[in-house]
Order: sequence, then structure tokens, then C-alpha cells
Amino acid sequence: MYRSIYLPLDNSAHSLKGVEIAIALATTTGAALTGSHVYAAKLHDRRFRQMEGGLPEPYRKEEKLVEQRDIHDDLITRGLEVISDSFLDVFSSRCAAAGIKGRRVTLEGKNWQRLVEDIATSDCDLVVMGALGLGVVPSSQVGSVCERVARRLDRDLLVVRQVEDAPGPIVVALDGSPQSWGSLLIALDLAETFGREVEAVSAFDPHFHYVAFNSIAKVLSSEAAKVFRFEEQEKLHEEIIDSGLAKIYQGHLDVAARLAAERGVPLTLRLLAGKAFEQLLHYCLERQPWLLVLGRIGIHSEAGMDLGSATENLLRQAPCNLLLSARCFTPPEDHIADITMAWTEEAEARMARVPDFARGIAKKAVVKHALAQGHTVVTSDVIDACMSSIPSGAVARHAAKQEESPAAYNGTSGGGKCPFGHVG
Repeated sequence: MYRSIYLPLDNSAHSLKGVEIAIALATTTGAALTGSHVYAAKLHDRRFRQMEGGLPEPYRKEEKLVEQRDIHDDLITRGLEVISDSFLDVFSSRCAAAGIKGRRVTLEGKNWQRLVEDIATSDCDLVVMGALGLGVVPSSQVGSVCERVARRLDRDLLVVRQVEDAPGPIVVALDGSPQSWGSLLIALDLAETFGREVEAVSAFDPHFHYVAFNSIAKVLSSEAAKVFRFEEQEKLHEEIIDSGLAKIYQGHLDVAARLAAERGVPLTLRLLAGKAFEQLLHYCLERQPWLLVLGRIGIHSEAGMDLGSATENLLRQAPCNLLLSARCFTPPEDHIADITMAWTEEAEARMARVPDFARGIAKKAVVKHALAQGHTVVTSDVIDACMSSIPSGAVARHAAKQEESPAAYNGTSGGGKCPFGHVG
């Protein structure tokens, strides 16, 4: 769990709720808390000078302007520092009441820029901030500071959207990415800390292919349709790919259930069909969770991306608190293989010929290779590709062992076959 929590503060209702959540976490985990406030003295000073032209005539005389500038500079500098201290005093008093020591930070400059800089140089592993600040209006979805900070972090961010706690569960979104598996571990930890139930949701989109094929059908000539083998491709998607997607995402849920069972945490599973962010949004509106946990990026994101499309949409629209996870985790290979991977009869026959003492290692190597290549069915050609990828040094050691004791190593009295049934 978290060791250091950073809280940007502005005394808004969402910010104060974030302090409450962070203190609850720190009380359980022993995490250190840092509260910070950014004030923009230079910005106010520049804006005042820009507005001098609108002052009443008596104040536009040179001696009056000089006097007003001095008064304003002193008032802004000292006044904003006093406001920052007052905001941080609220944070400190709440920490003291909980028996926790909170560190205070006062920063000057552009709010989101200074926060990102300070967080980057800190040792925090969780940032807790309000989705909305003092500038909130009825049509606000997410504050500009929150969104800009969210895009630039490289660690977990808990976005507080609920001023009053919802009674619902913790929902975690799974898509098979390392970030979503990291989100699952966080959700399981938080469930124990806050005494909440956990629900795992996985959404796949079976409709996109129909939309894509209808669009393609409008532009393909009859000749192009023959080259593309359009009718066969469309049938393939209808009969195989869409049902295959459902199996993949159900597999994510089954793996999650196994991981949760090992932790002793009950887990409710839900498979949804449709556009991922929309289905997750509808699910949150229906279930009214306390928290939605999801990866900063997803299974189709490239390295270096700030936020995945589903995460970006939910950051703006989800009605509950969100935790955007930067943590990555990959379930053990046997967990994934046991649930999501099948073997053809030919592949199983070849594996059966591997000596007992080497079968476990051999199977693990094949599974690892198959998972890395995205296979869900192990065939003979997958085994061949796995064997060809083994470094030459390993092959040499394999051959040496065969020469030393062919019978013991191959499980035969005179064969000369390698463990996977190739002629030696």
C-alpha cells in the first residue's frame, strides 16, 4: 500500500474531502502526508498593472499610481501567504486530530505547473486531489488544474468527486493490460482498508466491427470486395471474432477472481458488451460505487501516452471518485494459461513425450512464448517457434546432456529425440 500521500489543497469541498480520505488511508497504512498550496503573486501583480487603465481619474495620477502599486504588491505578497497558511492550518489541525503529522508546502507560481514539478521531485506514490476547485460552476465536469496534473503524473492519482460518501462498492475496470492488473491489486487493498466490497468489470466492444464493415461496404468496388474477400471476412467476424472477444474479456475476469481468492477477498464479476468507457459509465450510474479504479492507460495504449481514451472520458464524466493507477502488474503465467489457454491434441501429444522431470519446465517455456505472442491456443507451430527462439547456448547445453545420458535425458533407450519430439 501507499507510503507517502501528496494533497494539493485549495479549501474547496472536494479538497477537504480528499484530506479526510488521505487521513483514513494514513491511519491504516502509516503513510506520510504532505499538504501543499500554490499561490500566484506574480500573476496578480501583472493583472493589476493591466487594469490600471480602468482606475478612476483621481487614482491615475503618477504619485497615486506609485502608491497603489506599492500597497498592492505588499498586500498581494503577504495576503496570499496568509491565505496559504490558513488553508494549510486546516490540513494540519485535521492531521493532529487524527494523531498524524502532516508536512506543509507553500509554492508560488502557476498552480498546475508548480504542483507537477513538486510532485515529480517528491517521494509520494499517491496524489489525492479534488476533481473540482473553488471555481466550480454547475456545468463543470473536471477542473483544469486536476486535468492538467492528471495528464502529467507518473504515479497514482485519486480524484475526489464525491463530497458525501456513496454507500456503493469499489469497482475495478479490467482490460488485460498491466495497468489494469495493478488496479486490481489496489482495489483489493483498498477494500480491506475501507471495508468495501469489490466488483470487477470488463467491457468489450462487439459492435465496432459491424460499423466498420458497413462503412467499408459503401466504398469497396465489386472487384475490391473480391480481393478483400469481403463476405468471408464479415462472416469470420460474426462467427469467431466477436465471440472470441467475449471469451478474452471473460478470461480477464476469471483470472481476477483467482487472484482475489488467493487474497481471501470476495469478488463480484461483470462482463459488459459495448464501448468500454460508455459501458463503465452506465455501470457506475447504476451501481453508484464509492470508487472506480482503472489504469492510466489501457491495453491498446502506446508507451508515453498520458491517459487512455476510456480513462480520459471517465475522468470527465464518472459520477464517483476515481483512482487512476500507474502501477503495473502481470499475473503469474500459470494463472493466465490455466484459464485462457488451450492446447491442440497434437501439441498435447508432443508435450506428453517430454520426460517427466523436464515436462514442467518445457511447458512453462511454451506457455511463456505463447503468451508473449498473444496466442490462446498452443499448436505444433507455436512449439516449433518456441524451440527456435531458445538461445544457441541453451541448445548446446541441451545437446551436451543428450550425449552424456541419452536414455536418462530423452526417456528412451536409444532414440535420439529431443523433448518435443523432433529427430535429434
